[in-house]
Amino acid sequence: MDQSRLGRKKTTEEEEKTSAYAWSPEQMLKMILEGQETLEEDWLQKGLPKLVDEIILNYESLDGINHLEGKDLPSKQIVIDILEDLLTVIFPGYMGKQEITPSNIKYFLGSTLNSIHSRLVEEVDKSLKYVCRIIEKCPEDICRRRTQIVVKELLEKIPEIRVHLRGDMQAAYNGDPAAKSIDDILLSYPCVLAIATYRIAHELHMLGVPLVPRIMSEHAHSKTGIDIHPGAKIGKNFFIDHGTGVVIGETTEIGDDVKIYQGVTLGAMSFPKDEKGRIIKGTKRHPTVGNKVVIYSGATILGGDTIIGDGAIIGGNAWITASIPPGTQVITPEPNQKYEPQVPQNPEKR
Repeated sequence: MDQSRLGRKKTTEEEEKTSAYAWSPEQMLKMILEGQETLEEDWLQKGLPKLVDEIILNYESLDGINHLEGKDLPSKQIVIDILEDLLTVIFPGYMGKQEITPSNIKYFLGSTLNSIHSRLVEEVDKSLKYVCRIIEKCPEDICRRRTQIVVKELLEKIPEIRVHLRGDMQAAYNGDPAAKSIDDILLSYPCVLAIATYRIAHELHMLGVPLVPRIMSEHAHSKTGIDIHPGAKIGKNFFIDHGTGVVIGETTEIGDDVKIYQGVTLGAMSFPKDEKGRIIKGTKRHPTVGNKVVIYSGATILGGDTIIGDGAIIGGNAWITASIPPGTQVITPEPNQKYEPQVPQNPEKR
């Protein structure tokens, strides 16, 4: 048999084996040319209406991922817009697009807070009505009255939130030799958005607001890679260095002056279930971390009964499911690594 034909056959077989993983230009051209033969010129007039009917039937049969009326659900985008305006109020001159000066600060705060109030009232009201609709026991006007109280209390917490965040920013400056200034941290560190969002969302969570706090925290998570549940309790002067991959679960408790690095998980070890096999919610599932604790990158600390004592240092990649006494240093043993010199290749033998 012609060797050139053998070579072409082998190439074709290899292409078939790899076509599921990578398209070659020749395969792509073949697909383009074949696709022209199957094109229906009247698809928009005949095919599209059929597809619309099929998707509507799918909505009716597959419940749980469509909410067609939009009733009693907050708007994700509006909540994010409100969060961004709150961050601008908290960090004027660092966040937001508007130039803020001493001469216009009073007008800016008045108009911005008024706008935040009216929009947040609507979104919190929908969130509370969402709960009332599920339990079907609430008087008609109770959600609106509670909403007014919740939004007022959150806005009045802004000075206190700023005090907490000033301590967090100072902890970042003190804890990172690479930080040149507080300005450097505020303008560039991902922990700023993650922790500031947590401080806001946590207040709403503590006021019993569903949905809205989680929308805020997951927005920060998507932007920074730092996942802090709004239900976690975090003390003063908190710093997350680098931050990517950090997970802090809902029932985590963290003391003052704690520093953690990227890839740290403060998570649940197991999920207790009832007699029907359903997860029991509302229990303490995540660890408690004392004051002045340092947790290095990749460490995993699990379980609601796990307590990390004051002043402990948790080394990188540690796996902890039991309590650690105060002042303890946890060190993960070095892996059994081998270092072998590379054998130089002779270019002439290639």
